[in-house]
Amino acid sequence: MAAVGPLSPAEAEALVRALRGTELRDAGGMGWLWQHECVEKLNMHAILSASAGQEQLLTELLVSHAKIPVLIRELILAEVWKHKVFPVLCQLEDFHPSSTFPIYVVLHHEASIINLLETVFFYKEICESAEDSILDLIDYCHRKLTLLAARSASGQAVTQQELHPEELAMQEMQKQAEIMEFEISLKALSVLRFITDHVDSLPLSALTRMLSTHNLPCLLVELVEHCPWSRREAGKLKKFENGAWHVVPPEDQMKMTKLDGQVWLALLNLLLSPKCLQKYHFDGFNKSQLLKLRAFLTEVLLDQLPNLMEMQRFLSHLAVTEPAPPKKDLVLEQVPIIWDHILKKNAGKWEAIAKHQAQHAFSHTEEELKFQAHRWAQVYSLDMLEALAPEKPRCRLCGAEAAKRCSRCRNEWYCTRACQVQHWQKHRAACNLLAQARGPSGTQ
Repeated sequence: MAAVGPLSPAEAEALVRALRGTELRDAGGMGWLWQHECVEKLNMHAILSASAGQEQLLTELLVSHAKIPVLIRELILAEVWKHKVFPVLCQLEDFHPSSTFPIYVVLHHEASIINLLETVFFYKEICESAEDSILDLIDYCHRKLTLLAARSASGQAVTQQELHPEELAMQEMQKQAEIMEFEISLKALSVLRFITDHVDSLPLSALTRMLSTHNLPCLLVELVEHCPWSRREAGKLKKFENGAWHVVPPEDQMKMTKLDGQVWLALLNLLLSPKCLQKYHFDGFNKSQLLKLRAFLTEVLLDQLPNLMEMQRFLSHLAVTEPAPPKKDLVLEQVPIIWDHILKKNAGKWEAIAKHQAQHAFSHTEEELKFQAHRWAQVYSLDMLEALAPEKPRCRLCGAEAAKRCSRCRNEWYCTRACQVQHWQKHRAACNLLAQARGPSGTQ
C-alpha cells in the first residue's frame, strides 16, 4: 500500500488554481462537485502538511493565486444554501431521494471550507490576502459565535417512530445539519482568534466591525460564562474535543481545553492591543460584562495560560478607573458585501432553486449514484482518513472507543455488534453506495 502523505507541489498547485466561485443554483451539480473535491483534497492536504510542519507551500499558493477571497465567498454561499434552500428542500412533498448522501455532501461543504481556513489562517499573509472579504469573514464568525452562545445545553430528541421512511431520511439530514452547525461554529471561533492575532495588519474597518458593530469582546465573555463545549450528563462532566463529547475524569476537570484557550487568547488580543484599546468603548455595560471575567481568572487557569496575568492586571485597573472614550476617526468605512449580494441575487427564488436541485442534483439513478459513490470513495480515501484521525476510532452510535469496523464499506466504527445493528437503518444507504463503489473485493 502506498504511503499516505501530502500532495506533491504540482498537485497542490493544480488544485489551488482550479478553485473557482460557484452559484447557489449549482450546488450539488457536477461542476460544483468538482469544486467540492478540490476543497476536500486541499483540506486533507493542509491538515497532513500542518502535522508535518510543511504547510508553508500551500499558504504561498493560496496567497499568490488570490484564492482566500474565493474560499470565503464559497463558505458564505454554503451557509446561505443551508439556511435558505435546505429547509425548503426538506419540505418538498414530492421529493423522496433514493439516497440522502448527495445532500449530506453539500451540507458538509461549509465544514470542509471552514476547516481549511482554520488550518491556514494562522499565517498573517493569509489574513492579509483576504483583503476586503475579511469583513465578510468577521461577520460570518460573529453569526456562528452568536449561535454558539445561544445554543441550548439540552438537545431535543427526534421523534422518528411516527415518520415514514422517506421523511425519516430527511429528518436525519436535518439532525446531521444541526450537529454539523455546532462543529462549524467551533471552527469559526478558531478562525476568529487567528484574525485577532493580526489586528495590527487589519484595515481599520475590520477593527471597527469587531469592536463596535459586533462588540465581540462581550460576546466572548458570554462564551466564557456559558462554555457551550462543556456540559453535565448524569452527574458527569463532558467536554467536546476532536469532534466528539468525552467524559472528563475528576483530576482533569480544571484543565483548559483548546477551545477555552481560543476564547481567552481572542480576548487578550481584542482588549490589550494598543489599537483596540483606542477603539473600544468601555461604557457602563461593556465594563460590567468584562469585569465578569475576573471570577474565572483562577490560579489554576493562570498556571495554564500565564499571559492571562496581564488580563488580570488590566481588569483590576479597569474596575477602579474610567477609561478614556474611544478615539473617533473620520473614515470611509468599508462594509461586507458577499452575504447581502447572495441574498439579493436569489431573493424570492429559494423554492425554485430547491425544486431545480431536487430534480437535477439530488434525484440520481442507481447507476449515477454508483458512479458518484466511486468518486466519493476516491476523495474520502480510507488511508487518508486514518492518517487524519486524531485518536483511536469512536463508535458512530454512542461515541465509546471502537474496535469493530463495518466490513462492507469499512467507513464506520462501532464498539459492539448491538450499536452497529441499532445504527444500521441510518447507515445503510451510505454503506451500500460505498460498498458498490469499492467493488466486490472491497478495493477502489
